[in-house]
Amino acid sequence: MKTAMMALLLVASQAGAHQASLETFSTKPILADLADLKALDIPVLAKEESVGVGYAVITPEMQLKIQERAHKVGKCGGFEDLTTEKNFQALNFTSMLSSLAEIKAKNDLYERAPFAAVAVEKSPKIEAAVAEVSEQNLREWVTWLSSYPNRYNRGKTPNVHVEDMKRRLQTLLASSNIPYEISLISHDSTPQQSVRVRLTGSTRPNEIVVLGGHLDSINQGWGGGQQAPGADDNASGSANLLETLRIISQKEQPQRTIEFFWYAGEESGLLGSAEIAKSYKGEKRDVVAVLQLDMTSYPGAGEFVIGNMTDFTSKWLHEYLRAVNEAYLHARIVDDQCGYGCSDHASWFRQGYPTLMPFESTMRADNPNIHTAKDLINDKTNFAHSAMYSKLAVVFAMDLANSAARQPY
Repeated sequence: MKTAMMALLLVASQAGAHQASLETFSTKPILADLADLKALDIPVLAKEESVGVGYAVITPEMQLKIQERAHKVGKCGGFEDLTTEKNFQALNFTSMLSSLAEIKAKNDLYERAPFAAVAVEKSPKIEAAVAEVSEQNLREWVTWLSSYPNRYNRGKTPNVHVEDMKRRLQTLLASSNIPYEISLISHDSTPQQSVRVRLTGSTRPNEIVVLGGHLDSINQGWGGGQQAPGADDNASGSANLLETLRIISQKEQPQRTIEFFWYAGEESGLLGSAEIAKSYKGEKRDVVAVLQLDMTSYPGAGEFVIGNMTDFTSKWLHEYLRAVNEAYLHARIVDDQCGYGCSDHASWFRQGYPTLMPFESTMRADNPNIHTAKDLINDKTNFAHSAMYSKLAVVFAMDLANSAARQPY
């Protein structure tokens, strides 16, 4: 296997040498959807059929093909970049794939086992908080974030919007009575920083509920750094998190810690979230649940239809979503799949944490303008639809951070 890999690395390096306009790297190791790798004739060095994930070493040209294919089917980057792993030629990629299969097997067993149904009891406090979600606030935040020429993680100014976000968060949280911390997280894989806000729990601060979405944007053209307003992808999800934080930061201190993330470099291979999730696993942090909000303002499958991504997510949280929906949202939930690496929840899932990915529509009905200069607020943008995801996030944070609920497997 090592001989075959070295040969592939040599060929791949030579193949990538003539394209200066592409992202500058010779080769990189990735995990990606196995069907995508096969469809693009990218050599698969290892695979796990049960989860549909393959390991490959790719050139810049191969990365562009993966991103183009992901764009056509409505996904984001479509792969997880493993270059932050030290000495990637010695990576135990077989173990990585086996770990994904083991997590899936536990999920499948839970689905078949006679566990008690997940129930969510309606709370007057949470119901009142949900009613505070403002469509106008969402519009204003998306307008602001989409006003940058791009938020590309490898652009000339990859952190201008990140620093502006920190300043806005400082203003937003200035009147909160909950102990909080705002951090900018630097990465090895990208010059762009991720943003984290931590609301410290009162009685169980070591138990963490995570809400996240990516802050970067990309234009699918060569190099990725062209005009990329990213209104839907993912100013919308980022705005949902801001609105959720605005509301719950004015409530009583949660029992568990709540952390909000705006990730760097998702569009280039889940860069920020992969490093963060790996570090949390290494530090043995007790993450109870992870909510990912990535694109929420284009109701391609109908207004108030939630696309529930069932692959690389928690079966327990699928049931939790349905219970929350019955108690508070009253939307229509449609199960769908997006393949490995479609958004940052995959980073957390690979590290063994329970994840949930509610999407703006089904994958085939999502926004056709993502990853282009046309991803702007327009007559198809629906902030009432997007507000539903802030409402879900408010319930997710306030309910899970004040209960003993956790994945039972």
